[in-house]
Amino acid sequence: MSFRIVDKDIKLVEYYPNYAVSLPWYQDPVLCKQVDNRDTVYDLKLLKAMYKYLNKNGDLYYIKYKNRLCGDVCLQKNGEINIVIAKSFQNKHIGRRVISEIIKLAKEENMHELHATIYSFNIQSQKMFESVGFKQADTEKYILTL
Repeated sequence: MSFRIVDKDIKLVEYYPNYAVSLPWYQDPVLCKQVDNRDTVYDLKLLKAMYKYLNKNGDLYYIKYKNRLCGDVCLQKNGEINIVIAKSFQNKHIGRRVISEIIKLAKEENMHELHATIYSFNIQSQKMFESVGFKQADTEKYILTL
């Protein structure tokens, strides 16, 4: 299993099925609303389908913070970034450190632009993406030109 070192506390671990750890992240209704604008939580079938899609269409990693898996991040082939940090790990600047590493990965892959869809009510994610250089392109789209 390969991984990328972000810093002394964070590693990105190449995706492997680990639903027992990841499903609880997606059982948080607030997180599901922030990430997918859903009013319902994920079940195992939906989680498996999401991971299958992301793994097929990009570089998918678990986020490991101080030796605990706490989220996932994907750099899709089309330049879209998807990131989820479990609620209990939020507000530790994990996201911005991970996105900075994903920007490095995108440059290694010779991508020229990255984007993220962030719902207008998700101020926390907007600030995080802006802190690493993304600019708001429209109501819910943030772009970074590399």
